[in-house]
Amino acid sequence: MGNLNFQELGLAAGTPVGTSLIDAHAGGVGVIESMPVSDSSQKEDDKEDICHRMVLVCGTSTCHMAVSQNKVFIPGVWGPFWSAMLPEYWLTEGGQSATGALLDYILNNHVAAPHLANRAASQSISTFELLNKMLESMMNESKAPFLAILTEDLHVLPDFHGNRSPMADPVSKGVLCGLTLDSGEKQLALLYLATVQSIAYGTRQIVEHCNSHGHKYLCLLTAAPSSVDYAGCTITLPRESESILLGAAILGVVVAKKYSGLRDVTRALNSTGQ
Repeated sequence: MGNLNFQELGLAAGTPVGTSLIDAHAGGVGVIESMPVSDSSQKEDDKEDICHRMVLVCGTSTCHMAVSQNKVFIPGVWGPFWSAMLPEYWLTEGGQSATGALLDYILNNHVAAPHLANRAASQSISTFELLNKMLESMMNESKAPFLAILTEDLHVLPDFHGNRSPMADPVSKGVLCGLTLDSGEKQLALLYLATVQSIAYGTRQIVEHCNSHGHKYLCLLTAAPSSVDYAGCTITLPRESESILLGAAILGVVVAKKYSGLRDVTRALNSTGQ
């Protein structure tokens, strides 16, 4: 471990110590091998196959984690960083500065939010579940052919905290277009849907931007399916929603040396996705 001083750490000499990773990097380790069995079993030894996947680590912001065997520079996207997430691979990292934080902002600053939260609590469901149920009902009531058309006159530019990728513009601002004087719960549901759509299109823009500069992403792995339905890729949902915690645990398992390396541990401990 180089100059690691075991005495300063209160550890016995020779104690195995695992590396640590940035949160989103650990999240990538936690789910990048969560492929459906039919897909992963066919190409489990193909070093290139993993380079066609992008992991979305979602929270306050969203990080788009992907690896490649070749060094590819992409304007507005961080990297490439050698062995930063997986050994012997270059890491490319895109990002959206505000996603979960943007949804919180939109909901918490609407006049109908307190009443909606009370309704959700009375039904023992989350506010998001209630909003999704409301949108389904609104679609059925209006006989709309599909859910997305509900917001045909309402649009959101999600750059409320700048645009990390692919514009790399920290002073970019958000926009709400199509507002009326309606301040009811249904209007909040539509604003929520438009915000989710804007986040999804932001991810699509990152994917297409990366692919136009030499990558070929075919699959997105994410615990937030509604935010990427417009990305134009196969979407895989890992069973493990706490990808960062699983990734950190995997790094601990590596130093136990029960497997030959990190890739084997991720294959063993990543939960198969759908």
